[in-house]
Amino acid sequence: MEDLISVIIPVYNVEKYLTKCIESIIKQTYSNLEIILVNDGSPDNCGKICDEYAKKDNRIKVIHKNNGGQSEARNYGLEIATGKYITFLDSDDYISEDYIEYMYKLIKNNNADISICGVQIVNKENKKYKTDETEVKIYKTQEAFENLLYAEGIEVAVYAKLYPKTYFDDIKFPVGEKYEDIAIISLLMNKARKIVYGNKKCYFYYTRPGSTSKSGFNKNELDYIKNVKIMLNYIKQNYPDLEKAVLRYQVYSQFRILRIILFSKNKNDEIQQEMIKNIKKFDKVVYKNSRTPKRDKIAIITLRCGLPIFKMSWYIYSKLTGRVL
Repeated sequence: MEDLISVIIPVYNVEKYLTKCIESIIKQTYSNLEIILVNDGSPDNCGKICDEYAKKDNRIKVIHKNNGGQSEARNYGLEIATGKYITFLDSDDYISEDYIEYMYKLIKNNNADISICGVQIVNKENKKYKTDETEVKIYKTQEAFENLLYAEGIEVAVYAKLYPKTYFDDIKFPVGEKYEDIAIISLLMNKARKIVYGNKKCYFYYTRPGSTSKSGFNKNELDYIKNVKIMLNYIKQNYPDLEKAVLRYQVYSQFRILRIILFSKNKNDEIQQEMIKNIKKFDKVVYKNSRTPKRDKIAIITLRCGLPIFKMSWYIYSKLTGRVL
């Protein structure tokens, strides 16, 4: 018999998107699912929508709780999950019909511990996207970290991945923080003996204004800076051979904060200058690294030309790729 897989979805203020998210789960080609909807004190009709779906599908479990943030909601889901494997889905995103089956087969067919699929950024609700697979790669843990640090497919987010439930016996999301994925992803990956990555894009990440990672600069970005440092220090200590890769991700993270500040109404000149200083401290080394993505190298060149040029180039890039500013 196929293993039970638990799907954990924190739900908050996503009334417009929740139905599509849930429908994408209940229509999975892999049916042995435990679907855990954690209504995190949502002020809209999300709680009602969750309850209505639970009446229609006995695989759905609904938790109603006071608002405590996405980390706490995920931890609540982990407490009641009974599946052999765990996957996470954000409630404004959705998945392809074969997402679970694909991820499960990646693990079973390759004798792996964690499976990872490609992510498609979606900025138009009804647009069709190709989900063809062109490659499957098997990584030892250090190789997987290297892939992540060089942005070669594996992303830092906990979604679009399938994990053994036992990995969460001693790992929980830090409550009260944003970017909680970054705080624990290195711990989860380090538990794995073998990680399999298939580049088929089965997870659809919907970019909408006002969601957790798509709003302007605010104090939550300080959680991002802190958790990136924690992740990179952990990788560097455990995998010293990845020092160059760690440095690349460090510079990338500084660019991310700088970009958010430049396009935000909430300016922070002090942090902006700190990011620029940190980038220029290592930009030559990162630029000379043959593994550094072209996007990063272009960012380094345009920043050397001045902030207006950098800002304009990022605006053009965002329009071409569909990424949020």
